Amino acid sequence: MIGYSIAPSTVWEILRAAGIDPAPQRSGPPWREFFTAQAHGILAADFLHLDTISLKRLYALVFIEHDTRRIHLAGVTAHPTAQWTVQQARNLAMALDRRMDSLRFLLRDRDSRYASVFEAVDVEVLLSPPRAPKANAIGERAVGTLGREVLDRVLIYNEAHSVEVLTEYIQHYNQHRPHQSRWQLSPDSAEPPAPATVTDLQNHRIRRESILGGLINQYHRAA
Repeated sequence: MIGYSIAPSTVWEILRAAGIDPAPQRSGPPWREFFTAQAHGILAADFLHLDTISLKRLYALVFIEHDTRRIHLAGVTAHPTAQWTVQQARNLAMALDRRMDSLRFLLRDRDSRYASVFEAVDVEVLLSPPRAPKANAIGERAVGTLGREVLDRVLIYNEAHSVEVLTEYIQHYNQHRPHQSRWQLSPDSAEPPAPATVTDLQNHRIRRESILGGLINQYHRAA
């Protein structure tokens, strides 16, 4: 009744009598627990925007696998319509081929550009709550990384140039960039995690390889 205070124990008794569990257990495991258990089967999608030197805004659609943190660039366009997004999803499914069979869920926000987009690929869509970027934290972090490490430091000329820049960086991200969540391994690495070692520079040489015009350096042991 409005105006009357009810003790928490009374609420608990009413819920128990009605067969209703406490909130975290009413509809399955909590969001964080669900993601941890299903990480190998979750693919997140997100749009990011970038501006060219002519002040034209472009949109890039990226996907990231929760388990490996591998990023896929679906495409870049100035007009991200629902039809364009559908085609990019189909292209991704063809590129992943058999790996697509292990992906069960696709996490996305409520952007209208996704309308019926993933009916073309056999995955269950998970919608993040409105204004809750932490619900898609891995996707948001990947988008932030692309901005901080590349797009905020490179002048983009046009759509073709943006594809070239993002493709080169994503190759570095997937094959060389270490990730704390993967014990400092890159997304494409299948090696088991090993303790950090100090390279003896007297007996080994380190080779440096610059990408993106020297914006990022990659280091390898010379043969």
